[in-house]
Amino acid sequence: MSKIKRRHFLQFAGSALASIGLSQLDIIRQGDRYAKVLAQSTPRKLALLVGVNNYPSPIPSLQGCLTDVELQYELLVRRFGFNPNDILKVTDETQIKPTRQGIIEAFENHLIKQAKPGDVVVFHYSGHGSRVIDPNPLDPDSLNGTIVPYNRQIESGSDTNKVRDIMGRTLFLWMQALQTEDVTVVLDSCHSGGGLRGNYLLRAVPVRQGGGEDEASQAEFDYQQQWLSTLNLSPEEFQEMRKRGVAKGVAIGSAHRNQLATDAPFDDFHAGAFTYLLTRYLWQQPSSLPLSSVFVNLARTTKDVAESSGIVQEPLYEIKPGSNRDQEPIYFLETSAPAAEAAVRSVNGNNIEFWLGGVSAQSLEAFKEGAIFTLINDNGQPQGQVEQTSRSGLIGYGTIRPGTRAIVQDGTLLREQVRGVPLNIKLRVGVDSSLGNDAQAASTALQSISRVEVVPMNQQSVVDYLFGRMSEDYLTLAQQQGLTNLPPVGSLGLFTAGLTPVPDSFGNVGESVTEAVKRVPSRLKVLLAGRILRLVLNSDTSDLNVTMNVKPVGSRGLPISTGSRAAEQAGIVPKTVSKTTLTPGTEIKVEVQNNEQEDIYIGVLVIGSNGDIAVLYPVNWDAPEEAARVAAGKTLTVPPSSDNPENDFHLIVQGPSGFMELLVVASKQSLRDALKGLQQIAGSRGTRSGDPLPLEADEPVKVIDDLLGDLDRNTRDARSTIALTRGVRAVDTKQLAALSTIIEVVE
Repeated sequence: MSKIKRRHFLQFAGSALASIGLSQLDIIRQGDRYAKVLAQSTPRKLALLVGVNNYPSPIPSLQGCLTDVELQYELLVRRFGFNPNDILKVTDETQIKPTRQGIIEAFENHLIKQAKPGDVVVFHYSGHGSRVIDPNPLDPDSLNGTIVPYNRQIESGSDTNKVRDIMGRTLFLWMQALQTEDVTVVLDSCHSGGGLRGNYLLRAVPVRQGGGEDEASQAEFDYQQQWLSTLNLSPEEFQEMRKRGVAKGVAIGSAHRNQLATDAPFDDFHAGAFTYLLTRYLWQQPSSLPLSSVFVNLARTTKDVAESSGIVQEPLYEIKPGSNRDQEPIYFLETSAPAAEAAVRSVNGNNIEFWLGGVSAQSLEAFKEGAIFTLINDNGQPQGQVEQTSRSGLIGYGTIRPGTRAIVQDGTLLREQVRGVPLNIKLRVGVDSSLGNDAQAASTALQSISRVEVVPMNQQSVVDYLFGRMSEDYLTLAQQQGLTNLPPVGSLGLFTAGLTPVPDSFGNVGESVTEAVKRVPSRLKVLLAGRILRLVLNSDTSDLNVTMNVKPVGSRGLPISTGSRAAEQAGIVPKTVSKTTLTPGTEIKVEVQNNEQEDIYIGVLVIGSNGDIAVLYPVNWDAPEEAARVAAGKTLTVPPSSDNPENDFHLIVQGPSGFMELLVVASKQSLRDALKGLQQIAGSRGTRSGDPLPLEADEPVKVIDDLLGDLDRNTRDARSTIALTRGVRAVDTKQLAALSTIIEVVE
């Protein structure tokens, strides 16, 4: 993660500050510092949360900004101890509307007039960003990033290129006017181009309207002059301060200047990808890391989203020059509550409503029905159980199970205990507009493929992958991401929801839609298996003490470590990890350590950028179940070394550029059905023991379904005294650790 140079802040604020990219970044570093400040005992903790969804034409409306406000609100109240009365929301649905004047008055009255030295201040903005001409620019493009209020357009008069945007210059003055130094500004917007990207809305307004470059209104410059007078600053002093950096505290942006901030669908709701990832990460942290560490770790989560979405969005931050604010926790607060996945919002007898802010986007589908949560007290001690009955967006509903000792009330925290993975999960495929008149034929053909669901491309439905035609525009987008070996223009194949082409899914130019659809079912099945497998990833919630280390051989890259929540709490893995990029030809080894006091069963898999899945361990096809057993306290190395090096296999990173994912599945009980299925596949191919096993055609889905069956059986056997819902596959966090490491391959 790179810090933005001081002079770039509030200039790239077209997301008023920054943009958010869906790739591994240093957001984690910011997150921790933000978290620490929020939970400290201070005179007061104040927050202003602004979200704008409904813009008037011609500005496209957004869908997730109000969710962002709720994500931040629930985090600040439940995790960092903010008084709800000290949080002001300014949205489409509040009494104070997100007009230019509404935002100005809210910042002045709620933050500037109330904040005292030592107070904590948080300002969050989700909405469109843009850029306007800066009369005293800091960058060669002569533009300054802006916040776009609801009433941006000036509809009358001759100044058709003037807008009511709030400039980064103004935000700098606001921060300077605050009497406290403990200020965190979070901007989930961008200014690198608006509209659509695949199935995602983008949070940016084009910078050219009315035939010319946008200019700020005269009212904006007059307003800035008023603040200069109030702060007793000359224009020259103001310019010098801007050159040095942000005025106070820390500023967090959702993406770099040339990247996109996405307004993304997550199951049955929308949210800013950055805000969701940031707040979810902070729910999960058992302690407050420095902001610098938060950004490194959050980068890993963001990379996961990037890998599946194809949107490059790298958050960034800037601190006050000459300070060490990046070594303090995010929000400058220590967390006031234990790590959790959810918090109770209301109680009605045995029925409760709870906020699922700590649940991963990848596993949301496993939290609809049948999930079991443990109620915990302020010390993290179990007090009872809740069974989930339904979910709407991030609001869950459930019943308190018999035997609960504590009085359940608003704010009681919940930790995941058992997931409820739905049966017969399907891959959601959208038909891209690039197909033109062939779209209907493609849709009809895709619907005939088992376990594939064709969903509309309306930015409402969640889309896993797109079927479309490579165009000149799509090729340019892929090249801008640094991708190589791209399919030719005119060929048909699969894209991620963010329009990154899926390798090995494209045919020859001139191929008909019918022929192409007949060719892709095996690829779709492989992608479906990966989607199902990611539903059980649980490093943030697992109580099984397991760690994974990925080590490049030689000096071709930095090692990366990850582990379960139990391993982190025991201090076995570092709380900060490095972003991992490797070049083709790099050899790597994977080490998996069993830190439990009993034997466990371990499997290691790799998923390539094209979705292909290969089993790296166990590879003893004569007795895979016994080979999968790893003794207590022992470390497994993959590939393993033998007495005959010529027969060893080597794990070599290959091109083209993209992402590869290494996964570890560790279980207290044998995964017998999955291992038996793998043994049969290896036997049918004549695969010798010691060789990894690539899965093909329908094999990946069959093996993963067997794995879920094993996990369900083991969970029900271990919890035989608890009646678990029969309509789902139950996955127990005390029985399983499913870890993932994403590696970016760069040629």
